[in-house]
Amino acid sequence: MTKPVYALNLFNVSNREEYLAYSKRSAREVAAHGGRVVALGKFRESVAGDVEPRAVMILVEWESRAAFEHYRKDPALADLHPHRENGTEDYIWHLFDRLEDLRPVLKPGQMRVRAPHRETAERR
Repeated sequence: MTKPVYALNLFNVSNREEYLAYSKRSAREVAAHGGRVVALGKFRESVAGDVEPRAVMILVEWESRAAFEHYRKDPALADLHPHRENGTEDYIWHLFDRLEDLRPVLKPGQMRVRAPHRETAERR
C-alpha cells in the first residue's frame, strides 16, 4: 500500500506572466498525476522562526512519493516546469509523510530532522 505525501511549496513570484502560464495548466496536471491541492495561502505574518518569509504557500497532497516524482519528471510536462522555475524565486519544496498522530516523531532519536541539503543541477 502506498502512503500519501504532502508537498509544501513556499515561494515568491518573480515573473507574473511566467507563473500565470504555469498556474493555468498546473492544477489539471497535478490532479492527472495523483495530486490534490489542499491549501493555498498568501503570507500574513511571521510569528516564530528564522526562515525568510515567502509570499505564497501551496500544500499539495500526493497519492505517493512515486506520483510526486512522476509529476516532476514526466517528459510530457517538460514545457510546463520551466514556467514555474522562471516565474518564481526563493523556492522551498519540502515533502512530508502523512501521520495519523505524532508518536512516530516523538520516539527517542526522532525528534529532530537534519536532512542533507540537496544541491542539484536542476532547479526544484
